[in-house]
Amino acid sequence: MSDEFEEIRLGDICIKIGSGATPTGGKDSYLADGDFALIRSQNVLDFSFSYNGLAFINKAQASKLMNVTVEKEDVLLNITGDSVARVCQVPDDVLPARVNQHVAIIRPKEEKLNSKFLKYYLINPSFKNFMLGMSAVGATRNALTKTMIEDFKLKLPKLPKQRKIATILSSLDYKIELNRQTNHSLEAIAQALFKEWFVDFNFPGATGEMQDSELGEIPKGWRVEPLDKVAEFLNGLALQKFPSKEGDQFLPVIKIRELKNGISANTDKANKDVPEKYIINDGDLLFSWSGTLEVKFWIGGKGALNQHLFKVSSTHYPIWFCYVWTLHHLAEFRRIAEDKATTMGHIQRRHLSEALCLIPDNLVPMTRCMQPLTEQYVNNEQQIQTLTQLRYALLPKLINGEIEISEITE
Repeated sequence: MSDEFEEIRLGDICIKIGSGATPTGGKDSYLADGDFALIRSQNVLDFSFSYNGLAFINKAQASKLMNVTVEKEDVLLNITGDSVARVCQVPDDVLPARVNQHVAIIRPKEEKLNSKFLKYYLINPSFKNFMLGMSAVGATRNALTKTMIEDFKLKLPKLPKQRKIATILSSLDYKIELNRQTNHSLEAIAQALFKEWFVDFNFPGATGEMQDSELGEIPKGWRVEPLDKVAEFLNGLALQKFPSKEGDQFLPVIKIRELKNGISANTDKANKDVPEKYIINDGDLLFSWSGTLEVKFWIGGKGALNQHLFKVSSTHYPIWFCYVWTLHHLAEFRRIAEDKATTMGHIQRRHLSEALCLIPDNLVPMTRCMQPLTEQYVNNEQQIQTLTQLRYALLPKLINGEIEISEITE
């Protein structure tokens, strides 16, 4: 390490460390919208804040939680349960906010410790493993106490270097988030176009002439086909039949878990003898037909397709067309799966045959609009993957002082 690092107790350089409480009335008192957000553990993810399930409380409830008012730049740390040790900062548009008892606010003295640097320090794998280990000691449920957090020993570089490190990592976070927001917009545009064309029938070349069909009146010249005639749904293999051998090249096994969260150290491995048609690549469309039903473009590198996942393709229709119609029927597929009296809900192939789609007489004008959106979406996902891998590679080296920093403007 080129710079001198100083070991400091976290409690000695913080203005505040503390968690909140559940308002009187519990979850029944939460509002769908309101003046004050109540941040819970489900909202705190590593690196980013999740708006999913964000609850709101009224002014009277918020006044009773004044001691856990979230301020700009505060670092939030999950302190209980399966999500313990997840860390993020709060976007400005969530404020004013409070936290419940599962989330701790850490507010450092900025003249001693840069808050963004603290976020990355806590996310650093070595320190995260330390927190996870500590949370599991002597407790029936994983938990970090205020005293534990105050007693964290941090080896800190000088403040200017903290700021430079935070600048580098924040720039990667910004680019990742920008691509995610762009893709949210692209998804919204694609859904709006689908409604415009296939629900309102306001499509390129529309004449207003209609004809009867099993789906009611549809534009003249269009036809109805089942989803399994629009696309081929290739089910994956039981890949335990293709075990990898130590030292040999392998393919990561893509299961439902990988479709949701990407490849990890826990991902299973298959040998290279997997038949070619069961090998997936970036940009392939996958559909999980059991458990958690999702339809997504795969962006994670070459892998082997496991059972319970369909690879969706077509020799007759563009991939965007297969995607929007599978997505259109997804809500119904999920309802069918939820009704299954089994441990893992699923759909059957007959449900693909029962899912009907509208086929225009001319897809070319639609493809000119939709194909660039699809390609941009996949490109953005690939950039997110690359930037995320770069962030994970850089973060521990920067925090631990293994990489020198020079000529970075604060």
